[in-house]
Amino acid sequence: MNLEANPLNLDTINQTLSQRSAAEIITWAADVFGSQLVMTTSFGIQSAVMLHLATQIVPDIPVIWIDTGYLPPATYRFAQALTDRLHLNLQVFQATLSPARMEALHGRLWTQGTVEALNLYDRIRKVEPMQRALKDLGARAWLAGLRRDQTTYRQNLGHIARQQEIYKIHPILAWSAQEVDQYLNAYDLPYHPMKDMGYATVGDWHSSRPMTDKDEHERQTRFQGMKQECGLHLPQTQEESDSFDSSSL
Repeated sequence: MNLEANPLNLDTINQTLSQRSAAEIITWAADVFGSQLVMTTSFGIQSAVMLHLATQIVPDIPVIWIDTGYLPPATYRFAQALTDRLHLNLQVFQATLSPARMEALHGRLWTQGTVEALNLYDRIRKVEPMQRALKDLGARAWLAGLRRDQTTYRQNLGHIARQQEIYKIHPILAWSAQEVDQYLNAYDLPYHPMKDMGYATVGDWHSSRPMTDKDEHERQTRFQGMKQECGLHLPQTQEESDSFDSSSL
């Protein structure tokens, strides 16, 4: 299919995909995009679900991992264990600016107490290497394990969307936390080990903390509660500058 000459009708496809299972959505994406289909992983708390789902259908799918250089040691060990177990075609990308150079030029951005500083951090360490990864791998479509109950922005997504020139496919968009648990248990897949330490979501060591009784939503434990998204899943022109508001979830 020549997607440049004949772009996909997202409204029609979303109506169709909303009736399909996660596995059927991945199969559809593989049929439509072929070798131009990639997926991403953060090796976060529930990442084993999408990694297992996708590789059961497309075993050699390129799996993009953006290594910020600030991940907890447990994440690196978890990534290695899942890579070995699932035989992942792992493609690791990092920022062109090293952590040491970034801190020398901009300071420790996560300590500056502003959304602007956190956004700059995300652009340097996550968004730039992700854009480079998609270009280097010749990606036309991207499987991502986003779920509607995770952030305000994700509530409005469809099973397929456009992000700049890339089609984004969200196979488990409508899944609940209970369905995630059921899938992990059914296939004897592990959670990230930091779940046992009270983490509901985990990213860089300085932007994640365990849940407390005062937290109304898991995303309050990320980015010092000041924002919900790291930028990877937002349109390139969109800045997430609003304060976190759990009442909108």
